[in-house]
Amino acid sequence: MSDQDRPAQPRVGVVGLGAMGLGMARSLRKAGYQVGVHDLRPEVAEGFARDGGTAFASPGDLAATVDVVVGVVVNAAQVESVLFGADGAAARLRPGTVFVMCSTVDPGWSAELEGRLAERGVLYLDAPISGGAARAAAGELTMMTSGSAAAYAVADPVLEAMSATVYRLGEQPGLGSKVKIVNQLLAGVHIAAAAEAMALGLKAGVPAEALYEVITHSAGNSWMFENRMAHVLAGDYTALSAVDIFVKDLGLVLDSARPQRFPLPLAATAHQMFLQASASGLGDEDDSAVIKIFPGIDLPRPMGA
Repeated sequence: MSDQDRPAQPRVGVVGLGAMGLGMARSLRKAGYQVGVHDLRPEVAEGFARDGGTAFASPGDLAATVDVVVGVVVNAAQVESVLFGADGAAARLRPGTVFVMCSTVDPGWSAELEGRLAERGVLYLDAPISGGAARAAAGELTMMTSGSAAAYAVADPVLEAMSATVYRLGEQPGLGSKVKIVNQLLAGVHIAAAAEAMALGLKAGVPAEALYEVITHSAGNSWMFENRMAHVLAGDYTALSAVDIFVKDLGLVLDSARPQRFPLPLAATAHQMFLQASASGLGDEDDSAVIKIFPGIDLPRPMGA
């Protein structure tokens, strides 16, 4: 696609309308984009399109109409399906279009994906995201990106519409994913530590609301304590980010360090905590449900329960 053929505002599609992807698609629509969407749940895509935009039956159908595809799915296997599965996007993306990969994946796999798409003339941005569903809906995500200048030239306005901050970490594919791996190490450890601390306080008989109030105004506070322990106070474990997400992400953290023989004792412990929660049947609950692995604590219940 030549610069003359490319529209001033790139045509954009979003594949994956989960908690993050739906907010990102809405942010793009709010910014004035005509947004194409695809999700394995047709009713979700059609619901989005009723307020503006177009729902597509497959990633391939969507890919044929846009300049930028934003993939917001869970893992590398799902990215593979979006791009190379039945009626996948890769075969129908025109040369010069950009695939923006927002999933948390192995950095080496991300680098390989850039090469596979380059063989088809498709540009690639390694662009994991952070911020949660609320910031996705507000267009205030943090994006950890790497890729070629040509890819940024097409996708920059799309990235800006979805985020508060876009970090451009270099041209080497996989750099964005490397930084996201470090972020997920901290996020997972902080959630696990927050749950352990809250559980200790509850076991000691400290009222949950008082404990939360004091810690969130003290040096021991963290963003994850403040955010996730609010879910515990509400007794609401509706998954915004599920336990099984951190089983996956902390597994990726440990896998990335193993070839370097680099020890990650805190990440390993946190991973075991999330694995224990998942094995106890909590995998689909909010990641704050990791607190339920601690015995003998009286957790707050939902209002009216």
